[in-house]
Amino acid sequence: MKRALITGITGQDGSYLAELLLEKGYEVRGTIRRSSHFNTSRIDDLFENERFGTYYADLMDPISIGNAISDFAPDEIYNLGAMSYVKVSFDIPAFTIQTNAVGLLNILEYVRGHAPQTKIYQASSSEMFGASRSKPPFNEQSEFRPQSPYGVAKLAAFHLMRNYREGYGLFAATGILFNHESPRRGEVFVTRKITRGVAAILKGKTKKLEFGNLDSVRDWGHSKDYVKAIHLILQQEKPDEYIVATGEAHSIKEALEFCFNEVGLNWKDYVETNPRYFRPNEVPYLQGDASRIRALGWKPEYGWKETLREMLQHDIEHFDGFPSRFRKIEK
Repeated sequence: MKRALITGITGQDGSYLAELLLEKGYEVRGTIRRSSHFNTSRIDDLFENERFGTYYADLMDPISIGNAISDFAPDEIYNLGAMSYVKVSFDIPAFTIQTNAVGLLNILEYVRGHAPQTKIYQASSSEMFGASRSKPPFNEQSEFRPQSPYGVAKLAAFHLMRNYREGYGLFAATGILFNHESPRRGEVFVTRKITRGVAAILKGKTKKLEFGNLDSVRDWGHSKDYVKAIHLILQQEKPDEYIVATGEAHSIKEALEFCFNEVGLNWKDYVETNPRYFRPNEVPYLQGDASRIRALGWKPEYGWKETLREMLQHDIEHFDGFPSRFRKIEK
């Protein structure tokens, strides 16, 4: 029975990956951070499985990370833990760098010294391409030019993985994932903000939604598809770096139009632009070329419309309150 340790297991990708690995017969453990609020809703059902459990640990605490690896002795480590909100990374750049880069370094150093046979997967991001001068769609050879502390931190982690693979012979493999969504996506991310916003309008909780740059273009897939790619990357004979993307690119404006059309509304009647949602550096266009991992047999089952439709249906059916960032109806 293979053993897998997942950092960031309470997140969207962590929860889907844990489910996938348990289905494949793995024994799975995840690391969670102590919080004053319960944040395990995405994985609560998994605790019923005797092959699942968690450790309290933090990527910035090398002792806790080392203890988890030592105690569980995993065959595979999936590092999905991160400060993942790009806009907030401009406000807390030091924390972002420490968590997303130094946090990985803590894992690499422990594995190098105590468990060099362990395979490591690192979740990299399309934000590393930023304002790349390479022509999209971006592949594994395209220029990196990050435009945020988040992108810079992810790029540092990317190079750390390459250094430890080439310098110490570790099985250190990287997936460069483009945007991927699901009903489990955090509510601060733009696709979920759209689908939750439409639900709030239908429930009579708001009349207007506010967004930043509507012309930003992204390559959107589904997290369920992407965690299959993540697992596949660690099953290869040799560690390497792979783009994971759908190859389709659409603007935020297109996503708004699609979601509002799904419920018979015109998005222009409900959406306003607010400068406070713009980033200091904008990333205009991200589209990926996943030819290398497709050659290994991976193929996404969801298109961007299917993904958004599933999210929209979920948020309409399970709308559970008024999000504070939406404008309330004036009394």
